[in-house]
Amino acid sequence: MGFHLIDWVVVAAYLGLTTWIGHAMKGKQGTIKDFFLGGRSLPWPAVSGSIIATEISALTFIAVPAGVFAANGDMRYLQWAIGSIIARVIVGVFFVRLYYRRQIFSPYDFMGNVLGEHARRTTTVLFWVGGILGQSVRVMVTAIILRAVTGIDANLCILLVGAFAVAWTLMGGMRTVIWTDVVQFLVFLVGGIVALVVLISAAGGWGDFTGVAGEAGKLRVFDLEFSLTDEYILWVAIFAIPFQNVTAYGLDQLMVQRAFCCKDAKDAGKAVIWSSVSQVVTLVMLLVGAGLYAFYEAHEMSPEMAAQIAEERNTVFPLWILENLPVGVGGLIIAGAFAAAISSLDSILAALSQTSISMFTKQETIDADQGRLVSLSRLVVVGWGVALTLFTMVLYTVGQDSDLIALAFGMLTYTYGPLLGIFMLAVLGKRRSAGGILLGVGASVIFTLWVQPHFYQFAGWAFGMGEGTAEAIRPDISWAWMFPISFLITFVCGYFFSSVEGEDATPSA
Repeated sequence: MGFHLIDWVVVAAYLGLTTWIGHAMKGKQGTIKDFFLGGRSLPWPAVSGSIIATEISALTFIAVPAGVFAANGDMRYLQWAIGSIIARVIVGVFFVRLYYRRQIFSPYDFMGNVLGEHARRTTTVLFWVGGILGQSVRVMVTAIILRAVTGIDANLCILLVGAFAVAWTLMGGMRTVIWTDVVQFLVFLVGGIVALVVLISAAGGWGDFTGVAGEAGKLRVFDLEFSLTDEYILWVAIFAIPFQNVTAYGLDQLMVQRAFCCKDAKDAGKAVIWSSVSQVVTLVMLLVGAGLYAFYEAHEMSPEMAAQIAEERNTVFPLWILENLPVGVGGLIIAGAFAAAISSLDSILAALSQTSISMFTKQETIDADQGRLVSLSRLVVVGWGVALTLFTMVLYTVGQDSDLIALAFGMLTYTYGPLLGIFMLAVLGKRRSAGGILLGVGASVIFTLWVQPHFYQFAGWAFGMGEGTAEAIRPDISWAWMFPISFLITFVCGYFFSSVEGEDATPSA
């Protein structure tokens, strides 16, 4: 079992072709609007595909099948689609209309216009923190994959992803980012379907596949029991995941920046709502996980593969690809995972750069000196690229043995609740002082730190905290409930402990 020369050729060709496509589609880059918003002229199907590709990433492609394949694994993750689709409709109908009424570049500009400059700075910093935490996990996942299938050192993989991401972003701004995202989405979708067909066939056909996987409980989707400790239940999908997804698609600049690339609010709404098609990809990858279980019930796993999976369970799908797909085909799928990590990283680099320029540059300067700001934006992209790459290396050292799905979503709980709470204060349309808003953000982050298990992991690594500390002081509650809880903490503190300043600032144009 190994990565063959032909696989390496396929990886190089794939990355070269994708880079060429990004270059060919980059368009002009003379203004900030061109660089960060693609001139607001991109077709909504491409924008929707870019949203899907950013959402799916290597995490869904690798960690989701591994979760189903694992002991006691099943397809309950699919329940989250309910909350996700509800949230996209809300964002597509309501949020984008608010944003397109104003000439703004981010949701944080909108909140700053209504609540005051302190709100814009606070929400921008929250986005920076959330972006670094969330996207570093996605890059780390790819490093784990490449280390397992190629033997390349994980830190070198992270450096390669970082270097390509910076290059793609510098090459053409959001136009390049979106069109390369579309390529990743298509490769992931085709790769997942091909793998699923092969798995079902090898298991003896659809009937045998569903029989073996169903008897083992791998095809279970719905869980109606209520629990504060289990995130894969229907109640989380209905009452917690909508908070996470409304923030992801309506307030996280990583996603919202794509909607801003459409020509008007109607197209932006279509792009967001139609990105719900991503749930089809999720379903395919869940079935791949069940297919892996059925396959290895009928075929003995090689000792080498069993040893690697025992060390890192998330490698089960990429290792199966190398063992069972023709040379070159496996290389293409692995190349897609590699490129998806680059795509995730270049997406966040564009968003981080844009919000940094927006935060520290006055509007009259933006209007008067576009060329200089585009050059400055490129330098900021490089700076954020270095920072994200270094943080991912640290995260890999600390969290490589974690449940990657829980780690990725858990990282977002620190910032998503506060962002949504501040946004709802802005929707009320009254300018508010900074005190209550900052109190709400601080209380929310502290409470989330108390609940999150990976915080204790990091504290143990950095400060030598004992392993039993988390069990002694941490409340037994799932990270998923932090989205509505941290939202409420921020909103209540901001509403009751902030004084109203000046006249009402309605959120209309």
